[in-house]
Amino acid sequence: MMELLELMLVLATVVGVTDGNTILVKDNAGQAIPVKLACINAPKAAGQVYNLAATQRLKQLLPPKTPVVIRSIEQLENGRTVGEVFVDNRSVNLLLVESGNAVVDRESLQNCYESKTQYLIAEANAKNKHLGLWQQSKMQLKFHGK
Repeated sequence: MMELLELMLVLATVVGVTDGNTILVKDNAGQAIPVKLACINAPKAAGQVYNLAATQRLKQLLPPKTPVVIRSIEQLENGRTVGEVFVDNRSVNLLLVESGNAVVDRESLQNCYESKTQYLIAEANAKNKHLGLWQQSKMQLKFHGK
C-alpha cells in the first residue's frame, strides 16, 4: 500500500509551452520531456480564442528557464509525461482552472487526490465569476455535455 503513495517528483526547467495543456521541459539529465498537465482540460483548437488564452496564460506562468517540480502521474506510450506542474509550491494546473483557462477533467481528477477539492472549488469560482471559458454559456455545454 505504501508504494502507491510514493511520489514521483521530477525537477526540471521549462523549455517552452506547446499548447494550453502541454509544456516542454528539460530534466536534470538534460532530457527534453513533453508534459501534459494532469487533471485539467484546456480547450483544443475548436475554441481558438480560448485555446490561445490558455496558451498565453501558461506562457506567463512558465517562461523559458523557469525551474519547476513535476509530480509525475503517468508515462504515456508516446514519451509524454502526465503530471502536475509546480512553480514556487503552487500548482500551475490549479492556477489555470482558477483563471478560467481550463476546466477540471473529472475522469482523471482522482490522480490529483490531495487537491481534488481545491480543483472543484477553483472551477466553481471561475464559473461564478464568468472568467475565461465561462464567459459564454455555450462553452459549459461543450465541456460538460456528455
